[in-house]
Parts: sequence; C-alpha cells; structure tokens
Amino acid sequence: MTNALDEVLAVRGGEPIPSTMLNLTGADPVLPTRFRIGETCAAVVAGIGLAASDIWELRSGRRQNVGVDVRHAAAALGSSAHMQKPNSDGVFSSFISAEHQAMRQLTQPWPTKDGRWFLPHFGLPNLRERVLAVLGCDPTPESVRAAVAQWDALDLEAAIDAARACGAMVRSNDEWLGHAHGQALAAKPIVEIIKVADSDPEPMPSAPRPLSGINVLDLTRILAGPIAARTLAEHGAEVLMVTAAQLPQIPEHVIDTSHGKRSCFLDLNDTAQAATLKRLVKDADVFSQGYRPAVLEGLGFGVEELAALRPGLIYTSISCFGADGPFSHRGGWEQVAQTVTGICNEGSPDKPALLPAAACDYTTGYLAAYGVLLALARRAREGGSYHVRVSLCQSGMLIYRQGQTAPVASNLGHTQAELDAIRIESQTSKGPLKHLGPIVQLSETKPHWVRPTPTLGGDSASW
Repeated sequence: MTNALDEVLAVRGGEPIPSTMLNLTGADPVLPTRFRIGETCAAVVAGIGLAASDIWELRSGRRQNVGVDVRHAAAALGSSAHMQKPNSDGVFSSFISAEHQAMRQLTQPWPTKDGRWFLPHFGLPNLRERVLAVLGCDPTPESVRAAVAQWDALDLEAAIDAARACGAMVRSNDEWLGHAHGQALAAKPIVEIIKVADSDPEPMPSAPRPLSGINVLDLTRILAGPIAARTLAEHGAEVLMVTAAQLPQIPEHVIDTSHGKRSCFLDLNDTAQAATLKRLVKDADVFSQGYRPAVLEGLGFGVEELAALRPGLIYTSISCFGADGPFSHRGGWEQVAQTVTGICNEGSPDKPALLPAAACDYTTGYLAAYGVLLALARRAREGGSYHVRVSLCQSGMLIYRQGQTAPVASNLGHTQAELDAIRIESQTSKGPLKHLGPIVQLSETKPHWVRPTPTLGGDSASW
C-alpha cells in the first residue's frame, strides 16, 4: 500500500511543501467501492494546486495555500453525471443519452468459455461495429453474453486487438504485475516528464492568473485528455480544442469537459488544414493529444517535429496503455484500464464489476495537467521542450496501490444538497447549464473558467 500524495509529490521533487500550505480534508469511502478513488483523485488535484502555486510564485514571488476536499474530488470523478439542464417546466435535472446508457449495459465483464471474464468495449459507433463483427452478435446484453461465452478469454483479446477494437480479459492485480506490460508500467513514475530538446528559458511574467498567456492546443476526446485541458483553462490558459467534424463524440462528455475552451474543426488528413494546425503550434505552449501511438507521427505531428517547429513546446501524450510494453499499440478506455489492472476483478464479492465512477479517466486527466504545470515551471527556470506522458493503466495501478477500505454500503454517494453546493451555472449556446465547478481551492487566484462550454467546431482556428 502506498500514499498517493507521496507519489504525486515525488514527481514534483524540490523542497518539501509546508504542511500549513496544504489542507487535504475528508476520507474514503465516499462512493460505493472499497477502492480509495476519492482520496487518490484528491491527492492528484492537490498536486495541481501546488504546481499552480509554484508557477504563481515564479510570477509574483508569493506562494498560495491549497485546499482539496476528498468528497468534492469523488464527485468530480463522475462530473458529467452531475450536469443538469432545465426541462420544459424550467426544473433542472440530470441527463444522459439513451445511446450512452445502452453502451454502459454492453460494456461490462462477461463470462468466457474457459471460466474467465472478458470486457468488450462499445464506446463509439466505429469501435462498436468492430467488436460486433468479431463477436458476430447483436448489440444487446443477451446476445453479447452468449457470443463472449463461445470464446476463450485470451483468444478473444487477441481477436479484438487484431480488429483494432477495444476490450480485455479481466486480470487480477498479481497477474497484471506479473505480465510484461504491467512490469513496464511499474518501472515508471505516475507522470513522465521527459526533456526532448534544449531551448531558452521562458520566464513567467507578472500576470493575474497562474496560466495567463499560456496557449494550449487540445487534440483529445473522451475523457482524460479533455479533462487535462479543462483543468489548465481553470487556471487561466487559453485552450483551443481541435477536432474534425466527422470524428464521433459522446455529447455529454463534450459538454462537461469543454468549459473555458474554444473549439474548431481541422481535418489533419487535409494538407491545407494540417498546415493551419502547424501555424497554431508555432504560437502554442502546450500540445495535448490522445491518439493511438504513431498516428500523429504519420501525419507530421510527432513530438520531435513539433519541438523543432516550436522550441519550448510541452507535448502531452495521453493513452490507455502507455508508450512502452507489448500492449502500447492498443487503444483503450476507462473500463479497459480497470479490467487489466485488477480493479474490475475485485469489484464485487461474487463477480468482476466496474467502479461507480470513471476514476482512471479523471485521475489520468488531472495527472496530465499536473505534468504540464510542472513542465511549464521547469521551462521557465531552465528552458527546454518536454514530453509529458500519462496513461489510464498507470492511474489504475496508482489507485490499486492505495489499498481498500472496509466493506462499504451500496447506497453511499452525494446528496443533491451537497452537489448543489459545488455546482455553478453557465449560460451556453444551448441554454443554461448547471455543472460542477473547479475542485481545487487556491488562496489568491480562485480557479474558474472565463467562457462557457462552446459549440463544437464553432470557433475559428486561430489564437
């Protein structure tokens, strides 16, 4: 068992933080799981606050006090589920699409022919069709259960991989740590910050917020990557989301992870539009991407090429399995990371089960933002271009290392009054929206978003 805050602060290094400057309150269980997901998330968010304070000290000469409530952090792990919009009577209530609900019913662990369990992932229409083609079944729980039961688990995992779909055999944590890929991740820190090139230092001038004047290109979707960029926006960064009109999305997640950003469409397969992105990179400080390995390199947007184009760039890669190891080429999602790292295996007393929140996704997004903040501070002090790397599986392993609480009641969670206390209201192009505000508290620069969630593709491709 490890302490999540110790692991977070180990990535930062440097002088110890005075205990009076960090107020981390509350404890798990908050949600109906024995895993300490609220405490783990709170530790990472506290790291973000401390890293923002580091940058504020570079700008102003002053540090800030940081506060995080574990219960608030636990709520943030399911923030899209806590959004509310008004109905025809003007009453605010939560919403989730029928399509997303159907996906959740299918994306579950199912028993296999050899007595194991396998989780196929049906997250987006293109991936769903690939999984259904491998299984040869209909998109219903009964049909998926019957189809999975015809396979040995590892054979199905290999077939899903060959089809460039997503899914994995349920493993115990011991199995994962004994596997070559688990061993590769275990040898790495929870956030990798790799210097890839030299450049002149870029000092942080005086400004009203920690990330004032920092330009961020966000080329990510669903869910960790957008959370990372949204977090940078809440500390003052100018964030431009870049996606293509034809790429599938999950609307609830787009709405909830886009506060504070602008959004434009660029198709990187189009020469002229790719050139537009290159021009944007020249004035960017951060380039964040969540594509499968080698995809962006093939389009001319790899880390070395962009660091040469814009010396001092912080290039951020967010993936499921990380950059190294036999599974690094695989795509993956929150549920897949839980499945391989042992979390799903211990989800319930009698069978595998998923967590009651997207803890790997959100924790990974916050870790990415933390790495970017640390890299920006390092760039200010000594210069350099940096590659920040995080993965869902690494976050799953961090969560697992925190150990478990005593058995918990199934009705744990937040009251509406508790959620209302941390909700804020935004006026969006689609009407009013209530959603969770930033979780971390800073004593001088209150985290906030300066613009509401945008219309996808509704802004110009410019700074």
